[in-house]
Amino acid sequence: MAAGHGAGLPKVAFIGTGGTISSLGRDALDILDYTATDRRLEAGAILDAVPELATVAHVIPVPFRAVPSPAIGFAEWRDLVLLCAQTAAAHPDLAGIVIGHGTATLEETAYALSLTLTVDLPVVLVGSQRPMSALSTDAKLNLVAAIRTAAAPASRGRGVLVVLNDEIQAAREVTKTSVARLQTFRTPDFGVLGQVDGDHVRYYRRSERAHAPGTPFDIRTLPALPRVDVSYGYADADGTAVRAFRAAGARGLVSAGLAPGMTPPAEADALEEAAAAGILVVMSTRAGSGVVPLTTRLHARGILSADNLNPQKARILLALALTVTAEPEAVARFFATY
Repeated sequence: MAAGHGAGLPKVAFIGTGGTISSLGRDALDILDYTATDRRLEAGAILDAVPELATVAHVIPVPFRAVPSPAIGFAEWRDLVLLCAQTAAAHPDLAGIVIGHGTATLEETAYALSLTLTVDLPVVLVGSQRPMSALSTDAKLNLVAAIRTAAAPASRGRGVLVVLNDEIQAAREVTKTSVARLQTFRTPDFGVLGQVDGDHVRYYRRSERAHAPGTPFDIRTLPALPRVDVSYGYADADGTAVRAFRAAGARGLVSAGLAPGMTPPAEADALEEAAAAGILVVMSTRAGSGVVPLTTRLHARGILSADNLNPQKARILLALALTVTAEPEAVARFFATY
């Protein structure tokens, strides 16, 4: 059932992919083990659970599949790119699109879509920390805020947005920082783009990096992305993971290095060997914020900088870059652009 039929209300599409925002626990106090029930609402049922949306927008449910977000990856990103395009074509008067998503991989889906979407509409990802069935759930108000953000004219041209806890974040910059707290989504280096206060959607800054539509990354007909793996940095890391990823056929590697972009000597040797073998190697950091400087040592080893992308997002950009080029200088330009 679509929510909202009032004259003059903006039209917003809602795609539900599952996650906590769609989940039903055992009872109202089940806020941690609710996935054990394996009950998730489809898009239409989520809208029905928030009848207040009828005063905010004319919301159209768009069928997808409801799954836990750890099960979401490239195949779902590709299908969402296609579905967003189909939905926009079917509804020329659409103001924006909201995608409900589990918080575990929400930031990765948001960034992947921000690089690959073909629609020139506000696309907002929303999730929740507590299931729809919980006492004091954040699912309902988060959804209202996301619908308001997608419908706001000021949201156009800002790339994919993430809305939770009344805050509007940029897909490229935001990351999940806490297991259970409601303010889990943060932008460490730069802070929020804006806020949703009641029916007011207010922006205070915009992200400067390029975003879709109009990027060179077209995944609509791809069966898969090139394999790119992340090697986590830690004291005594000896390159075992790097060599295993090479053996598995990785075409790219991201090092979640020690800040400001370093690894133990044996790990550094393994990364240098991978780069010499033609594998694109990008240095990120496990610190969670800050730009990795392209030092003389990294340059000499043939390793690129991830700029300030965290490892999981650097992996996405490197994989997408490899669909276009394997030339290191060109890939470096992508990291400086997106």
